[in-house]
Amino acid sequence: MKSKKIFHEILTNLFAWMFSLLLLVPLILILFNALKTSLLASDMSLALPQGPIQWENFAVVIEKGKLIQSFFNSAIYSIGSIILCTGLSAMCAYVLSRNRNRLNKLVYIFIVLGIAMPINFVTLIKVMQAMHLMNSRIGMILLYGAMQIPFTIFLIYGFIGKIPADLDEAGIIDGCTPLQLFFKIILPLLKPVLVTAIVLTFLNTWNEFVLPLYFLNSSAKWPMTLAVYNFFGMYFKDWNLVCADIVLTSVPVIVVYLLGQKHIVSGMTSGAVKG
Repeated sequence: MKSKKIFHEILTNLFAWMFSLLLLVPLILILFNALKTSLLASDMSLALPQGPIQWENFAVVIEKGKLIQSFFNSAIYSIGSIILCTGLSAMCAYVLSRNRNRLNKLVYIFIVLGIAMPINFVTLIKVMQAMHLMNSRIGMILLYGAMQIPFTIFLIYGFIGKIPADLDEAGIIDGCTPLQLFFKIILPLLKPVLVTAIVLTFLNTWNEFVLPLYFLNSSAKWPMTLAVYNFFGMYFKDWNLVCADIVLTSVPVIVVYLLGQKHIVSGMTSGAVKG
């Protein structure tokens, strides 16, 4: 019986490793071809680079693709949307979770419906034009934050439901104002779910392609995703440069995900059972 269990675990782990390696094939393909010459990369094969490794491909991409400027644009959009989205969502989720009357339940349902509702770009463009936010960094930060607030509130709302309300009463008895109660008592307890929200907001903002395509006309304000798209249009024959561009764009996402993957799992499962 014990040997059968061990065999089953080995088989399960082997399948997991094979499936993981299969998912890594596109990333390995891009990385290998980013280190080849233009001629060798034209085949887009999984063969290892032959001859000297072409590290200069990355320098060429950074210079010709204007990736430094695009990197800072993506960083501004990501950090801005994180501050806006997580800050407002945490406060909103706390109020709605602690005061579960009929009106607040309807407001919560209305907000959470934003997760599933499609985006009406025609109306959104009209609103952005009326508010003079088209082709602006502030407008993009507001858009990124607003698009992700429904899911973030949903995530934090369930987590707050597990925090005992007795802590609120104890804080009020000790003389805390509503803001002190939230920022000094409740907010530190939200660290696991806030880290999850921060990582997910960063990943979604950094990888977003459609919103900047519609709402940014100036190339000086393009994020990394549009820079890759534009670079591919100019150098579509040089697959080594295109792959190098994709690698440089993907590195921040991979690093942030690896650093926050533990918190993503714990934060999402903590609030998944109650809400």
